[in-house]
Amino acid sequence: MSTQVINAQTTISESSAPQLQRRQLLKGALGGATVLGLGGLGLTACGGSSDPVISSVEFIGMAAPATDAQRATTFTSASVKITYSDSSTKTQTLAYNTIYKTGDSLKNGAASVVAAGYFDKTGAPIMDTSGASAMQYFSDSPDGNSLLSLSSPTVPGVKGNTVFLVTQFEYLTANNASAGVRPTPAASDMYGKLPSQIAVATLDQDKTTGALSVVRYFPVDASSVNGLWINCAASLSPWNTHLSSEEYEPDAVNIASNTMFQAFSQNLFGSATAANPYHYGHLPEVTVNPDGTASIKKHYGMGRIARELVEVCPDNKTVLMGDDGTDTGLFMFIADTEKDLSAGTLYVAKWTQTVATAGGAATLGWIKLGSATSAEIKALADSLKASDIVSVKTSDPVDTSYTKIAFNGTIEWVKFAAGKEKAAAFLETHRYAAAMGASLEFSKMEGVALNRKDKVAYIAMSRVEKGMVDTLGDIKVGKITAGATYELKLSASQKDSASAAIGSDWVPTVMAAVPALVGEDLATPDASGNTANVDKISNADNLKFSEKLRTLFIGEDSGQHVNNFLWAYNVDSKKLSRILSIPAGGESTGLQAVDNLNGFSYVMSNFQHAGDWTAIHSVIKAGVDPLINANWNNKKSSAVGYLSGLPVL
Repeated sequence: MSTQVINAQTTISESSAPQLQRRQLLKGALGGATVLGLGGLGLTACGGSSDPVISSVEFIGMAAPATDAQRATTFTSASVKITYSDSSTKTQTLAYNTIYKTGDSLKNGAASVVAAGYFDKTGAPIMDTSGASAMQYFSDSPDGNSLLSLSSPTVPGVKGNTVFLVTQFEYLTANNASAGVRPTPAASDMYGKLPSQIAVATLDQDKTTGALSVVRYFPVDASSVNGLWINCAASLSPWNTHLSSEEYEPDAVNIASNTMFQAFSQNLFGSATAANPYHYGHLPEVTVNPDGTASIKKHYGMGRIARELVEVCPDNKTVLMGDDGTDTGLFMFIADTEKDLSAGTLYVAKWTQTVATAGGAATLGWIKLGSATSAEIKALADSLKASDIVSVKTSDPVDTSYTKIAFNGTIEWVKFAAGKEKAAAFLETHRYAAAMGASLEFSKMEGVALNRKDKVAYIAMSRVEKGMVDTLGDIKVGKITAGATYELKLSASQKDSASAAIGSDWVPTVMAAVPALVGEDLATPDASGNTANVDKISNADNLKFSEKLRTLFIGEDSGQHVNNFLWAYNVDSKKLSRILSIPAGGESTGLQAVDNLNGFSYVMSNFQHAGDWTAIHSVIKAGVDPLINANWNNKKSSAVGYLSGLPVL
């Protein structure tokens, strides 16, 4: 009699149960998950070739929430239908699970810490004194997640499997003086005024159910990298580190009038003028240690842009980057050495349009901006001011040595200092790339995801507007306020604009909007207040791809949907399914598709700023607002969590 051991917990006898019973026992042993493969890539249950394998997985979507209670929480009624090679099927319901809420009291060894709490450069809590009593600021805006495991963890107190979750917290919406009022009064607005935080939660993964619970919460000390600025989305590198982001790099040319950055500097350093704008807008990388602590470094040589997140290609060198904002570009970094982002070459794309409708399409060329090490760009950032690098005029100087460019929604004329080209390329990247002839016209370029098997990437354009729809420049497509998601074909043997070979097999060469992922604006709001079709994606933001499920997960940051949604798009069947609704007024963030972690599958998913009301919420606000306050700590807290119920492939 032969046996198979599942998770070292349950032993199943192959000869003691019929085939179907064995399959059900296997599913039960893994808490509803099935360790089977998809098609020819899969494993067979119990090792026998006659046992059925998964032949397809289909997400069964849900309707948009219809009640106040559904609109005020993380709500799903979606499911997954699994079809086996013997034509049998099983349907598993999805469930949203909160790991912790921001503002919770969690343990870091013997000490208690506030989840998503803010700290200054000395490690002291930053206090909010705007309310009736002083308390530590904590974020309501968790974003990028990286769920990972290490080979020899040493954190005490774990009963199941030890796994780690790195989470970054983008910003705080408002201080306590707002008392949960939204939209936020100007005097209470805290966006960008606090140093962003990153934390490592050591999680206990139940070996039977896969449920995740916090054992330790470790705030990462970022003082060695001068703190962090607006950490947005993130990705897990192929070498198991957390690749963060610093979105909306502060404009060094106009920094003297940037009161938000001055408040950030005051809260971080205790001085409104201490922070150097050239120290922000880079790529932080977090390495988790076996004891649940972590270290951090910043890569200065990847361009200083409005980086949403990066995605590393299978060569472990090519990095594709989303560039969020107005008049931004598609950037690519190719490292000199595998699994080392400290040195390499930076490129920017040139769009040659082939289609103007439904989001448009183009072939892409590439302009080399320069090569550098992080250390040499850090040295330039330490020593140079904006005036040492670039001269900027906001009206035509009638001087042919200046170049006219679009920058952050305005027109500028720029001239770079002789001998400072490297500083310009890596510290004034947007201005320099535009002056070099790149297509700096994209609007709200958000998440990036990679489909390795098909050798394509996906990029979310939250809104197709402004530089993409005007008559200037290279991109001239129709306006879609609800945005679109684009597919990029990746190719080898490419050359840059100077006819030099590009040392990568993963270079984007064709870019086109995916028809099923183009939003639809409504001429008039629907009965709930939505100004974009509720059954299509509006303002795509977070993107993550599951290789095993062949599914692109898409989270919304929409000002057009009353509730924002998380969607699943199967790239083979082209089926789009809504699988999660987040609290009204909030944003879907923190996406990560985890195909198999110790025999369990997860879609990590957070949300930000519940109850951040705008005009579209006028229909539902009265009924939902008190429930939002009750569920989410008077709008102060948000959830860090995940979807369960997915099959393991």
